Amino acid sequence: MEMYLVLYFFSSFMITNGNEITNLAPCNYTAIYNFGDSNSDTGGIAAAFYPPGPPSGITYFHRPAGRASDGRLIIDFIAEELGIPYLSPYLDSIGSNYKHGANFATGGATIQRPNESWTANGISPFSLDIQIEHFTQFRDRAAYAYNQAKDECIKQRVPKPDEDISKALFTLDIGQNDIAFGIRTMSLRLQLEALPKIVSQFITQVKALYVRGARTFWIHNTGPIGCLAAATTKVKDPAPGYLDEIGCVKYQNEICKQFNKQLRDEVVKVRAELADAAVVYVDMYAAKYDLISQVNKQGFGKPFDICCGYHGVGYDVWCGNRGNVDGREVYADSCRNASSVISWDGVHYTEAANHWIVRRILTGNLSDPMTAASTACHK
Repeated sequence: MEMYLVLYFFSSFMITNGNEITNLAPCNYTAIYNFGDSNSDTGGIAAAFYPPGPPSGITYFHRPAGRASDGRLIIDFIAEELGIPYLSPYLDSIGSNYKHGANFATGGATIQRPNESWTANGISPFSLDIQIEHFTQFRDRAAYAYNQAKDECIKQRVPKPDEDISKALFTLDIGQNDIAFGIRTMSLRLQLEALPKIVSQFITQVKALYVRGARTFWIHNTGPIGCLAAATTKVKDPAPGYLDEIGCVKYQNEICKQFNKQLRDEVVKVRAELADAAVVYVDMYAAKYDLISQVNKQGFGKPFDICCGYHGVGYDVWCGNRGNVDGREVYADSCRNASSVISWDGVHYTEAANHWIVRRILTGNLSDPMTAASTACHK
């Protein structure tokens, strides 16, 4: 109930130009189309490869549901709060209803074309440009099916050509794996030099969606990778200054900040270039960092505790797997109370953490321009 009251308040107002408050009607979104990595994958990579097994999904779905979490992701909560039904993964098309959109995200996806593999490094072959191509095929096939359909039931399962696409919300949450690849394989200098190209390719795909009919964009920046529990648990006897004031790996977060700054600058440019599009930049980094830094005040336990899995110097036992830790065999099962932990598996967030983050971003306080998700269609 609290979330609905917040959205009701912010659906009527938007702060613009720093001070002016303007009344805005809530956007009547017909659908959500999402693009991204495991932070917003609701089952795409599971449909393409191997689905995650127990205990994933234990909190909300009570079974594995293709998500790298114990329950719902940020995109699930966004869809719910905007009144959009569940987003079917595009790769899982059997019996799916795409009237209200589709999710093209896949776990391990990157902005750049990957030169690593799913089997070796968990990198998705469905990079952002491929996801956009999947959307293009979806749009064209849906239009053909709608125009050729004699059965009204078929028309109720696909978007109306052009009209529904232009009234949809397009969400993008990707870039974390590009930065993680650089951290694994490059010097700090080369990582920073690579960022402009990554950001440029991101913006190129935003423009490609615009050409294909998208008009409202909700673009997430990348979160603080250096605060992921899988990163902090690898640190032993750090040198002074290696960790920041809350215990995150400082240089990794600095790379994220540089990526986010460049992305924000380019979003401002593309907003001016695409005259009839509404393009909102959302500071996910701030929301996630705030949660980790305020962990005790927000009802969570220690900031780098992991609910499902074991990570440390020289070992990784991922959620749902067996492995060896300090000479003993362990099984990575869920903790007793996932709602008290931020990190689900060392990389991804629990449902409780995702819900907390959504409550921060949907109001628009962390957006540029400052607009709620419910009014993001207004320029």
